[in-house]
This record gives sequence, structure tokens and C-alpha cells, in this order.
Amino acid sequence: MIGIVIAHYVWLPVPILPVLVGMVFVTLLLYKQAHAQSVAILVCCLLLGMCVMQYHQQTSEHASTESRFDRSRSFFLEQREQLLQRYQDGGLDGDAYAVVAAMSLGDKTALTREVRSMYSVSGASHVLALSGLHLGIIYMLLSLLLPRRRWPAVSQLLSILVVWAFVLLVGMPVSAVRSAVMLTIYGILSIGHRNKMSVNVLAFTALVMLLWNPAWLFDVGFQMSFMAVWAILLFVPVFTGVFSDKYYMEHPWVAKGWGMVAVSMAAQLGVAPLIAYYFAQFSTCFLLTNFLVVPAAFLILCLSVVVLLFPSLAYLLLYIVQGLNAALDAIANLPGASIGNLHPTILQVVFIYVLIVCCYLLIERIKPIMGWTPWR
Repeated sequence: MIGIVIAHYVWLPVPILPVLVGMVFVTLLLYKQAHAQSVAILVCCLLLGMCVMQYHQQTSEHASTESRFDRSRSFFLEQREQLLQRYQDGGLDGDAYAVVAAMSLGDKTALTREVRSMYSVSGASHVLALSGLHLGIIYMLLSLLLPRRRWPAVSQLLSILVVWAFVLLVGMPVSAVRSAVMLTIYGILSIGHRNKMSVNVLAFTALVMLLWNPAWLFDVGFQMSFMAVWAILLFVPVFTGVFSDKYYMEHPWVAKGWGMVAVSMAAQLGVAPLIAYYFAQFSTCFLLTNFLVVPAAFLILCLSVVVLLFPSLAYLLLYIVQGLNAALDAIANLPGASIGNLHPTILQVVFIYVLIVCCYLLIERIKPIMGWTPWR
């Protein structure tokens, strides 16, 4: 990533690829010196990022004709317009149509400034951007419908194909691509009964995406999506570890409720510095909001499929979205619902993330020393 940043902001007078090849050769010669080889590997990673970014910049400058991928994307976007028209044919309009179009098909063009502000202040703006929440719901529904026990490999393959077809349909936003790549890795690993979700999987996903398009590193959606998942992978086990497995089995509603709280707090911990940097605000009601928007997003996505098949049932979506908007408007108008005028610098944001990592390492180090056990 550092190499991508350097190549993005600094003009490089020489091609990086020959330098990278030479450095790889030097790294292989250092097989007897472990420390020197480790440093050489880091330099190779740096040069790889610079090489990928340099190639991307050169191809972007000389790209004059539409590629087959661009034509395919245009075709799927045309199909999306037809599906959006079915929403309107069913009677959805105004803010209700705008929210449904954004949540289900990734079209934010109809969202007004007032609606965007309401969702942002209340801490619900993440449901308007297609991400892991939306694709996770789709993947879960496919898992319930397909015969996973009888033909697990076929079921996983069909689920992955449907997920990627949906990502193409909605225009391939960065957060949706990240989620689709992770779900693909999840599906492949689940067939082999391997560890399906870890920080290593997240890092591999970032590597694949940046090799495809290194400019995504500077996309706000890319940064927030990865930092949210990174924080969830790190801190959800810490938060859920407050109670024992036995306590969760005896109190299933506590397990579900505390699980949602843990995910919300972890995700907010991961994206809060970026939100403050890019949007100069922080929502204090995100926990309350997530208890409303997550179930609502599930209902809206499920009913969206039904409405696309039977447009006459659009009034069901209308009631749910109007109720959700009314609740979020009430939350956004609460005193102290959002803290504004936050303007941290890049160095301050980096320092906050370093502090978060240090807190996590400190917690993991102190727990065995103090002999801490979950509440039973």
C-alpha cells in the first residue's frame, strides 16, 4: 500500500518493473541471511505496489476504446434501470423510492440532501451503501434456499455466481466488490472446512482488489469498508468474550442482542476516525440506530425481490420505509445526536488507529495475566 501511495503522488522517471525483477533476484540470493531477506521482501512488496500503480496510470492515460468489461458493465446497468422502473410502476416515489433504490440496487441518484443528512446524523448512512450487510443477507437467503448438505460445492458455486451477478448489476461499487471477494473466499474455504474468516482473508482480499485497481486505495468506500471489517474481526471476539458460551446458550436473546451490539461497536470503532476526517462529524446514536436499520434492511431487501416480481405489493415497502425514515428523523433530532466540527489531520487519524491497535494488544496481553474469565 505504501508503494501505491508513493507512485500516486510522486512522479517516477524510470519503469519500476525491471527494478522489481532485479530486487526479486537479489532476494533469492539472500536465502542464507534471514534478516536481510526479510528486508528485501519488504522492499519487493513496496516496489510491487509502485509497479502496479505505475501500470494503472499508464493504461488509464492511453485507454481510448471501451473494453469488454466496460460493455458488460453498461449492459448490467441498463438491466438495473429496468428494475428501477418496476419500483416506480408499483407506486414507489419520493424518498421511499430513493431509499429502496439505494438499499436494493445501489442507485443513490434519487436521494435528496435532506435524506442523506438524516441518515448520516443518525448513524445509518452505511445501509444506503451496498456492502457486507446487504450481500451477507443475499448470501444467507441463498444458503437457506439451496441444498447445501446434499451438494455443498454446487450450492456454494451457485451462491457465489449469484452474488457476483448482483455486484455487476449494481455497478460494482467498491464496498460491494470487497464483500463479494470475501464471500467468494469464504465459500471456497467452507468447502474444504477451513478457517473461513480472518484478518489474513481480509488482507488477501485487499491485495486482490488493489492488484486489479490500485486507485481504489484512495476511495473513501474502500477505506471505510476494510477498516470496519478489520475492527469487527479484531474486537467482536473481545466484546462477545464478556459472557461465556454456557451463558449464551441459556440466554439466546442475550446472545443475539449483545452480538449486534458487539458488531456495531466494533464497526464504529473502525470507521469513526475516517468519518471524522472525511465528514467532520460523529454519530452518538449509532447503537440505537443499528437496532432499527439492520432488521429494516433485511425486510426491505427481501420485499424488494417480491416487489420486482409483483409490483402491486410495493405498498408494503412504502410502509416500512416511511416508518424507518420517521424513526431516523426522530433520532437525528435528538439533542447531541451528532458531534460536528471534527477536523482531525491525517497524522492524527493514523495515531488514533495506532492507539486502537495498542489497546487491542494490551487487552489480549492482560487477559491471561489477570486470569480473566467470562461472566457465567
